[in-house]
Amino acid sequence: MAQILDGKQLAQTMQAEMAAKVAQFSAKHGFKPGLAAVLVGDDPASQVYVRNKRKACEQVGMTSWLHALPATTTQAELLQVIAQLNADKQVSGILVQLPLPKAIRESAIIEAVAPPKDVDGFGPVSLGLLTAGTPRFQPCTPFGVQQILVRNGIRIDGQHVVIVGRSNIVGKPLAMMLMQKAEGANATVTVCHSKSRDIAALTRQADIVVVAIGQARFLKQDMVRPGAVVVDVGINRTPEGKLVGDVDFDGVNEVAGAITPVPGGIGPMTITMLLHNTLQAAILQQE
Repeated sequence: MAQILDGKQLAQTMQAEMAAKVAQFSAKHGFKPGLAAVLVGDDPASQVYVRNKRKACEQVGMTSWLHALPATTTQAELLQVIAQLNADKQVSGILVQLPLPKAIRESAIIEAVAPPKDVDGFGPVSLGLLTAGTPRFQPCTPFGVQQILVRNGIRIDGQHVVIVGRSNIVGKPLAMMLMQKAEGANATVTVCHSKSRDIAALTRQADIVVVAIGQARFLKQDMVRPGAVVVDVGINRTPEGKLVGDVDFDGVNEVAGAITPVPGGIGPMTITMLLHNTLQAAILQQE
């Protein structure tokens, strides 16, 4: 059986460390770091994500605000909200919950967030700095993947990491992060996706497999080299209503050396890294 990489437990540990740093910041500057969440429409999953992020903020002593806008909000109206938050000195970080309604161009909204407040790390400046090897805010889910490996003492340096999925939110930035010339990186990275030929042949070569393809139980036992580390970024609901990842957990658990569960793996880590980025943003803005 594989070692379970418990994201929930690690998130609690890291958030306790962060609460101490937030308290230091607040004592020094006379105000708390603050995260403004913007939610457009009434997507139930998005509402849950935003609620969890705000709750975590408050637990570590940060301020959080919610700007809940109706699904009929226009792109111009949303840009106006972003502009107000960019100008508000109390707001350290801005989180625009994706996906947005079809009538709004996501890239325009992401680009409108002021780079010093882009705590999601999705903006062109954040991604450009990451590509250049001088990251400011790293996207929260890939950052969580990296931290769960580092904090569990899993070697990344010199290892072959295969990432299944090439999204702008997980696959691409994670590849950039793990190939950096830096601590917790220096890996050889292969990125495969829906158009790759014979994904199983690639994943079987990996020391570490990260799956973020959005297909329930995609990675099977015979696609993993015995002893490999498997990180499951997926979250899918089965017809029976059960939450499962992109990895066939029961099968892969028998051959992997270590594995993240779903739920309780990367989800809590994503929120933790959002808090980390918000604190960093507050510090940078004061400097």
